[in-house]
Amino acid sequence: MTLPYLPPLPDFVHRVTQLAPPDQPIYLVGGAVRDWLRHRPVHDWDFAIPQGAVSFARRVARTLKGAFVLLDEKHGVARVILPAPSAPEHPAAQRRRTVLDFTDFRGPTLEDDLRLRDFTLNAMALNLRHPQRLLDPLGGLQDLKNGLLRACHPDAFQNDPIRIWRGVRLAAAYGWRIEPSTREAMRRAAASLRRVSAERQRDELFRILSGPGSVKAVKALQALDALAPVLPELPPLQGVPQSLPHREDVWTHTLQVLERLNRLLEALAPTYDEDKAADFALGLTVLRIGRYRILLAEHLNNDPHSKRSLVALLRLAALYHDTGKPTTARQNGDGQWRFPHHAEVSAALARQRGKSLALSNAEVQRLVHIVRHHGLPYRFTRAGGPPDRRQIYRYFRATGPAGVEVALLSLADVQAMYGPYLSHDLWERHLATIRALLEAWWEYHRDIVAPPPLLDGHALMQALHLRPSPLVGELLERLREAQAAGEIRTAEEALQQVRQWLREKQSPSAGA
Repeated sequence: MTLPYLPPLPDFVHRVTQLAPPDQPIYLVGGAVRDWLRHRPVHDWDFAIPQGAVSFARRVARTLKGAFVLLDEKHGVARVILPAPSAPEHPAAQRRRTVLDFTDFRGPTLEDDLRLRDFTLNAMALNLRHPQRLLDPLGGLQDLKNGLLRACHPDAFQNDPIRIWRGVRLAAAYGWRIEPSTREAMRRAAASLRRVSAERQRDELFRILSGPGSVKAVKALQALDALAPVLPELPPLQGVPQSLPHREDVWTHTLQVLERLNRLLEALAPTYDEDKAADFALGLTVLRIGRYRILLAEHLNNDPHSKRSLVALLRLAALYHDTGKPTTARQNGDGQWRFPHHAEVSAALARQRGKSLALSNAEVQRLVHIVRHHGLPYRFTRAGGPPDRRQIYRYFRATGPAGVEVALLSLADVQAMYGPYLSHDLWERHLATIRALLEAWWEYHRDIVAPPPLLDGHALMQALHLRPSPLVGELLERLREAQAAGEIRTAEEALQQVRQWLREKQSPSAGA
């Protein structure tokens, strides 16, 4: 098929083509073709050649000064990662590396290769020697025009079950319909997702949670029986009742929290148009904490300890924040449902799932902190908030940097909890709580969150003739807390405070 018009390809694609021997065909394939035909940004470029893809990728990496990664030598698969642009016109949050994947044909011919792929709209190829020529053996271009997701062959999902999640992600992100027989094939193969490696499960999960349509995707996976094989803690949330102010079961509430979180993140993005804030809660949020939108973007996009998207990790925490409720549900004599210690149980489940998905230790710990402490900001509000300096210090001592994500999740949780019955007064008070936390983190960090110590252990022991013991550590922590609370400001005041504590500890009435 000859295309009447093709958007100009990037310069590096032409350079890759020129590096191939003149008599060797080279094709652009898969999602790169799909997105390029739709005039959408492409960051992952897939190239197919008859054979020798690994050695060719090494040559491309040397010439384009990229990083070479061998993915599968047996099947001829390698990757070249080009550095992200560093020019000022590319904001940090928008800088992404360009990934070039090179593969040998997976069959005797390119057409055989395309027929073995997942979906027809990913089974197209451009001949880079003649870019106007599109190879489309399965009618992918027409399916693309119709917004229809169709499997390339009946066994596509049994052969590689993670394609179920990939298909749901594409359908949710782009608003495509899944063709009925393809949907049924997904459902039949769903149980096979359990045999997919943890790393592949994790990567597809984070792709879903990093992009648009995460709520639609989660709902679709549940409808296809494809959620439990990867995230088994989520389906049991269905049908678990809750009492007021909740009006939905735990599963529906969880989906609403994720939806509210997505709207919140959009409203607090640097490029958000404030006129789009359609409801009073979102409008007030932008008004009260919109000043931190740039800092929030930097925080969420530049975490040095996370190998994957911190936004996706926060969304995963939203899905898991109430997973402890099914096993902790108790109904009081007055008919009210209570869930004692559900946050701790939820955190334990999140830890277990994070490890099962091969997240890094830092990511698992971050996930656990968000889930465990998700209810803390609302407790401040219910107690009359906003929190004082001592409470803020203790909050960030418990959460660390994850306290920022906890604050965002709390906003979404409270909105979903009350729904249309959220009062203006309660929301104002909760926003005051969240603003106090974010203000302390970014504007008064050295005063409240992490004040520089007035005394170290050596100075304390020397001045008060103390021996090394756990008592010294306890005193130093009490000093840091008093300093954060604004009760002491100098080393001399710190020593006076410690002397007073020691006198109280030694007083006979102290143990009365």
